[in-house]
Amino acid sequence: MSLSEPDRELVVAELDRDPTPAEAALFENLWSEHCAYRSSRPLLSAFDSEGEQVVVGPGDDAAVVEVADGTYVTMGIESHNHPSFVDPYDGAATGVGGIVRDTLSMGAYPIALADSLYFGDFDREHSRYLLEGVVEGISDYGNSIGVPTVAGSTAFHPDYEGNPLVNVACVGLLDDERLVTADAKEPGNKLMLVGNATGRDGLGGASFASEDLSEDAETEDRPAVQVGDPYTEKLLVEASEDLLERGLVEAARDLGAAGLGGASSEMVAKGGLGAEIELERVHQREPDMNALEILLAESQERMCYEVRPDNVDAVEQVADKYDLGCSVIGDVTEGNYVCTFEGETVVDVDAHFLGDGAPMNDLPAEKPTQSERDLPDADLREAFEAVVGDPNTASKRWIYRQYDHEVQVRTATGPGDDAAVLALREAEKGLAISSGADPNWTTAAPYEGARAVALENATNLAAKGATPLAAVDCLNGGNPEKPEVYGGFKGIVDGLADMCAALDAPVVGGNVSLYNDSPSGPIPPTPTLAMTGTKEGYDAPPAHLSGESTLLVVGDAGGNRLGGSEYLAQIGGTDRFPALPENPREVVETLAEVADDGPTTAVHDMSHGGLAVALAEMVGDEAGATAEVESREALFAETPGRAVVATTDPDSVREAFDGVAPVARVGHADDSRSLDLTVGDESLSYDADEIADLRDVLARELD
Repeated sequence: MSLSEPDRELVVAELDRDPTPAEAALFENLWSEHCAYRSSRPLLSAFDSEGEQVVVGPGDDAAVVEVADGTYVTMGIESHNHPSFVDPYDGAATGVGGIVRDTLSMGAYPIALADSLYFGDFDREHSRYLLEGVVEGISDYGNSIGVPTVAGSTAFHPDYEGNPLVNVACVGLLDDERLVTADAKEPGNKLMLVGNATGRDGLGGASFASEDLSEDAETEDRPAVQVGDPYTEKLLVEASEDLLERGLVEAARDLGAAGLGGASSEMVAKGGLGAEIELERVHQREPDMNALEILLAESQERMCYEVRPDNVDAVEQVADKYDLGCSVIGDVTEGNYVCTFEGETVVDVDAHFLGDGAPMNDLPAEKPTQSERDLPDADLREAFEAVVGDPNTASKRWIYRQYDHEVQVRTATGPGDDAAVLALREAEKGLAISSGADPNWTTAAPYEGARAVALENATNLAAKGATPLAAVDCLNGGNPEKPEVYGGFKGIVDGLADMCAALDAPVVGGNVSLYNDSPSGPIPPTPTLAMTGTKEGYDAPPAHLSGESTLLVVGDAGGNRLGGSEYLAQIGGTDRFPALPENPREVVETLAEVADDGPTTAVHDMSHGGLAVALAEMVGDEAGATAEVESREALFAETPGRAVVATTDPDSVREAFDGVAPVARVGHADDSRSLDLTVGDESLSYDADEIADLRDVLARELD
């Protein structure tokens, strides 16, 4: 860890002296890209984060939105990309632990997780090694703490080979009386550290996440990766419930990036206050730790609480009840942020300057260009099997079957569908959750691809009968100092912002992860979006066919362009990205109404892999389908905002979409257990078992 010379000059000018070693390290971490968003913050004002439903917006550990009178949910998302490359198991596991503690710090009980994962080509051994380690880490941690993983996505792309992405979202549940924020409230209150003892793991994690990965990262950067303990996290979850029920917490902050120094300084800065902390009071698990190590270690399963003096004993009793460590480490003050170690002052700075004093970067950006159409000839059967059987569009059952998605008994629709649906019995509402992005889309056209990502997530919700409530984003990019990379990153920010505004889905929080660059090159600009929606009740139409019905495609095909499609990824060629509807909110709301209509028997979002994959996923043991389209462009185009609707009353669907979006009959469902396709003057036929075998490539190759 080292403070750059320009930053050191700013610090010296503010302090009127050289910083101590602990101060220099603290500034270096809190002014890193990971914490200060120096390259991305100038762009983030594009997002609309306000709405009647928004209780707490960006800036806290998690956002809070209202789903019904007095019933709130928290939404948060985090990246653990670099750690998951160095140590896929612990990197992914501690990513889950961190986002869960962000949820706890708002006074919420975590009720669901969603994981969006991005790896290099599936046929590469290293990609499979990372995939297996990451999934095991998420599974072991989430299953152990009793929080279901209900939604997510997995994508493979060659440009993630040297730098995979692990983005994890969490949703929590609370009411208006339990809400806690990170703003320190009053001088004289105590700062308490509750949870695991502090060790030396994770030192410099924030600065590590703000650098390109080197060829030797897997060995050299191992000390920057934290080690998780899910069983302590489960105790911390229950202890948090106890503390909140008894009203013992004034403010809270998870110890994540920059450890105790980051959490405690941010708390008092948010309250316009200061602190006096005695670092030797921190309970430790390793001998002879120095001030810098105690201050910056990112040991997991720890929370910092602001507590009134007369409640300290009660907090200690709760910690003891759950066999958790507990330390009274200092006081909230009206002065500077001060840390001492064995009687010597090691930090004495203004908390606001420490947190918000980093200068923003003004970086050049090159706007990406789109390719024109160049479609090579390909055999239809080979193309169909390549698209439907590719790991990007194939079944992800091998992944989500390792997650416990039934724990807490709220999951009405689980993973493997367009969106998960949770039963919020407290509000008599269903909460739908969708999460993901598509690197093919944003590689082809960052701005248009990001708009498509937002629309696709909203369409996933609508397919279950829900309309958007709010969203959080995880904006992943390469080295922003490269103009072409920063141009792509700016494109995904603007694209997400514009489509979310059009959908009336405020972006209430998120995370930025830059410097996802390695010797193999930068990652694609990757705008993971986790979106929630609400509906009356918990029942939702399935994605699979179940009987005789008419099959309709609803939504505008956008010219059936193939830019960014899996079809082009398989056969080569180029094309412009498809045009998206000008009335996306109206399309989504209408689809949600149709999905909840009585004659509707199934609804399935039509995006990745186009109609070919949508129909393949809908066919199964209960029903088959016969369909006809005019061209392979119509079969493989991935224009979002469209869905296949199976209905016994097609006229009612046409009436609902009249003046909103086109409706086209493509075929019918029957009891054949097969998919019979006519594409122009060509025909294909597959039975359900053949399709299942095509789509089960992950399980076949990894089991």
